Amino acid sequence: MRVIGHRGCPALAPENTLAAFDAAAARLDWVELDVRRCGSGELVVFHDETLDRLTGATGRVADTSLVDLQELTVGDSDESIPTLAAVFDALPDRVAVNVELKVAGLADDLAAVVGDAGNEVLVSSFDAEALREVRETTALPVAFLFAADWTESLSVAADLDCAAVHPHYDLLSSARVDEAHGRGFEVNAWTVPDREVARRLREYGVDGVIVDDPKLAE
Repeated sequence: MRVIGHRGCPALAPENTLAAFDAAAARLDWVELDVRRCGSGELVVFHDETLDRLTGATGRVADTSLVDLQELTVGDSDESIPTLAAVFDALPDRVAVNVELKVAGLADDLAAVVGDAGNEVLVSSFDAEALREVRETTALPVAFLFAADWTESLSVAADLDCAAVHPHYDLLSSARVDEAHGRGFEVNAWTVPDREVARRLREYGVDGVIVDDPKLAE
């Protein structure tokens, strides 16, 4: 069972920062990160639509230039908001990357960033259109993220020719994991809160768990 560091390893360092990905790379073979476009056009690694929760600043990431974003720090740390390119530059090639697209319209720029990377890449999103763009313009495998509507979500994943599905862990049972496998999908569950849930998911036969703390899947 693969263990995927959610936003790096936020139990060890501020989420979606180079410090978090460094911490994850020392412990795990997979990391997950969130991508959106900033006001000057670059792809940046940041979960929220707005800056408030993580930086103390206000405003939307999409309205803020990279220069201004990089003057901010995440949480109580000295860590800045990285570009997607900077994260790929920092990660060892052996670490696979689950890139979650927060919005549509990023496929071409994503391909430009990861095209020469040695890392395995899996692109996920709650936004089916974002994944459709990736499928139509790149050879990257995709995974549909969802938190409800199991049957409908598997249909969406099939329509998108997904390699994997990423359901919320509460949706899963042995039968549902078997169903997804039978339809050709790998199953990576998010975001696993404790060891007991991780153990149960392992028994169900999931292919991967997405965690904030690597210790949860030990």
